[in-house]
Amino acid sequence: MKSIATVVAFLPLAATAELKSVPLFNGTDLSGWKGEGYVVQDGTIVCTPQGKTLVTERIYADYAFDFEFKLPPGGNNGIGIHYPGSGDAAYAGMEVQVLDNTSEKYKDLKPYQFHGSLYTLLAAKKAPLKPVGEWNQERIAVRGDRVQVTVNGEVITEGNLADLSKEFPKHEGVKRRSGHIALCGHGDAVAFRNMRISEAAPAANDEGAKQSGFTQIFDGETLKGWKHTEADLAHWQPVNGILKYDGKAKDLWSEKEYGDFSLAFDWRWAGPGPVMKRPVIGPDGKETGEQIEVQELDSGVYVRGNSKSQVNLWNWPCGSGEVYGYRTDRSQPADVIAGVTPKKKMDKPVGEWNRTMITMKGDKLTVSINGEVVIEEARLPGVAAKGKIALQHHGSLIDFANIWIKEL
Repeated sequence: MKSIATVVAFLPLAATAELKSVPLFNGTDLSGWKGEGYVVQDGTIVCTPQGKTLVTERIYADYAFDFEFKLPPGGNNGIGIHYPGSGDAAYAGMEVQVLDNTSEKYKDLKPYQFHGSLYTLLAAKKAPLKPVGEWNQERIAVRGDRVQVTVNGEVITEGNLADLSKEFPKHEGVKRRSGHIALCGHGDAVAFRNMRISEAAPAANDEGAKQSGFTQIFDGETLKGWKHTEADLAHWQPVNGILKYDGKAKDLWSEKEYGDFSLAFDWRWAGPGPVMKRPVIGPDGKETGEQIEVQELDSGVYVRGNSKSQVNLWNWPCGSGEVYGYRTDRSQPADVIAGVTPKKKMDKPVGEWNRTMITMKGDKLTVSINGEVVIEEARLPGVAAKGKIALQHHGSLIDFANIWIKEL
C-alpha cells in the first residue's frame, strides 16, 4: 500500500497567514489553567510572592501566542513553551524570558538571560520594552522547528530548534515540538492580560488529494456533513481548520454512509491523560502479562457504523490502529486476532500530529500511521457492508484536521 504521504502530503512550510485566535484567559478566573500562586485582578493574571508555574490544561503545537505583560521594577517571569507539565519549564520545555532588563540587579546578565531570549539556548536582540509599569505586547510563534519572538512590533528572537538541539544535545526541552504553555514565576508581581492563541492545522496537499479522488468531509470551519446539534458546537469546535474536541459530548457521526473507502486525516492528543498501567500485546494479539505505565488517552474511528469495527486511536503500548472489538473477541480465528494487532507503534509523542489512513475494502482493513502500514488487509468477519463513520472518544481531549475520504 502506498504511504499516506503520497496522497495527502506535507507541503513545505510557507509564511503562516494570520489565523483566527481564541482566548487563553477569560479575564475572570483561571479556568483552563493549573497551578498555584497566581491571582486574577482587574482582568489580569498577576504572579504573587508564592507564584511559580501556572500551566495551561491543553497542549499546543504550531501556534502564535499573543499577550500583554506589565513588569514591576526588577520583575522576573517567563513563558514556558513545549512544556510537558512537570519539571523545570526552562529545561523540560523551553523558557522565553520575561524580565526588567533595566534593573541594577541584572547588570551582569548573560546574553541568553535578557528579555525574549530562550533561556540558556538563544540570545534575543535588545527588546524595545516600554517603561516599567506600562503594558507591552508580545507574540511567541512556533511552527515545527521555527520559533520567533516579537515585542511591541519588533522581532527580537528567531531560531531553529533542530539546530539548537544539535548545539545543546543535553537539553531535553529543545527536542520537543508540542506541550503546555506556562507562566514561570519567580515571586515578582508580573501581570498578564489579553492572552490569545491561534493554532495552525498541519499543512496538506489539498489539490493533490482532490486529483487522487479524495473529497473533503470536514471543511475546517463548520460541522457540515456531520450529525450535530447547536449544543455540540460548544464541544466540537472548528477553528482554523482544526476540529477541537473537549471530551465532554457524544461521538460525532457522519451524515453519509460509506462502503469501501480510504479515509485520510490528521489527529493529535490535545491534553494529558492520567498515568495508568496498560498491557503489552504480542504480535499474536494476546496480552503478554507485562504492563507499562502510559498516559491513558483513548479515542478512535468507527467504520461501517459499528463500535466493534473501531480503529483505535490511543496511547497503549501496542500503538494506534488496533481493532479492540475483534482483537479481544476470543471466538475469532487466530489469524483475525493477530491481523488487527498493529505491527509496530508509529504514534508520535503526545501533542504532535499523526497522519493516518484507514482503508476498508470488503471485509479487509488496512491502516497506515505516519507513513507506515500498521494493519494490513486484516479480516473483519461479519463487518457491515456499509455504514456511517464516527469520531469516537472516551473523554480525552483530541484534535482532528484534514479529513478526506475516497470512495472505492
